[in-house]
Amino acid sequence: MIHIKTEQEIAKMQKSADVLVKVKQKVWDAIQIGITPRELDKIAEDEIKKHGCKSNFKGYGGFPNVACISVNDTLIHGIPNDEPLKDGDIISVDMGCIYGGYHSDSAFTKGVGNVSKEDKKLMDVAKNAFYAGVDAIKPGARVGDISFAIGQYVSSQGMFCPFEFTGHGIGKSLHEDPYIPNMGKKGVGPLLKDGMVICLEPMILQKSPIVKILSDKWTVKSQDGKNTAHYEHMVLIKDGRGIIMTGGI
Repeated sequence: MIHIKTEQEIAKMQKSADVLVKVKQKVWDAIQIGITPRELDKIAEDEIKKHGCKSNFKGYGGFPNVACISVNDTLIHGIPNDEPLKDGDIISVDMGCIYGGYHSDSAFTKGVGNVSKEDKKLMDVAKNAFYAGVDAIKPGARVGDISFAIGQYVSSQGMFCPFEFTGHGIGKSLHEDPYIPNMGKKGVGPLLKDGMVICLEPMILQKSPIVKILSDKWTVKSQDGKNTAHYEHMVLIKDGRGIIMTGGI
C-alpha cells in the first residue's frame, strides 16, 4: 500500500533529510587516501547522534553498521572494514537516519585521489541516471516512466543496472511501496501522486547486470570484478514534479 504523506509528515521527513545532508557532507569531506571505511562509519554515527537522530541502517535486518560502504567492485551493502582507501579507489556510501519516527536515505559515490577516466564516467552515469529519473516525474506519470528513463539512459551509455535491487518508497519505514526498478516500461506501475516520497537509486555495473552476493549475505559485488557506482536521493512528489529532499552531494 502506498502511503500519501501529510504536510506534517513531510516536514518531519524533511528534517530527517536535512540532518542526512549534513552527515553526508561530513563523510564526503573525510574521504581521502588512507582513511578506512570503519573510520568513515564512525564519523557518520557520531554526526547522526550529534543532530539528535538515530541510524536506520544499523541493526536493519541484522546489518552491523551505520553506513553501507562499498569500494570499487562492491556495488551496495558493503560492510565497513579496516582496509585503508588507496589512490584510484572509488567508494560508495549509502546511509540514512530517523527523526520523529520518519526515515531518510541517500547514497553517493566519490573518487579517491587520481581516478581513471573510466571510473569518472561510471560515476557520472550513476548521477545522470538519477536525474533522468527525476525528469520523468510529471503530472500523470507512473513508476514505469521513471524506470524507463533511468534504464534508457544507462543503456545508452553501454552500462547496466542489476535486476535484483530497486529504488523504493520511504516514510515511517525505510522501505515502502512503491518499489522502483531501474529498468522498465513507460505507462505502467502505480500512478505518481502528490505527497508520495520515493528514493530513486541507480546502481551501475559496467559490463553485465549480473551480481554476486558474498557469504556474509550482505556484500553485493559485480560478477566480473569491474568497478561500480551508486547514487540516491529522496524525492517528494509535489505539484506533479519531483523535489529532491536530500540535496547537496
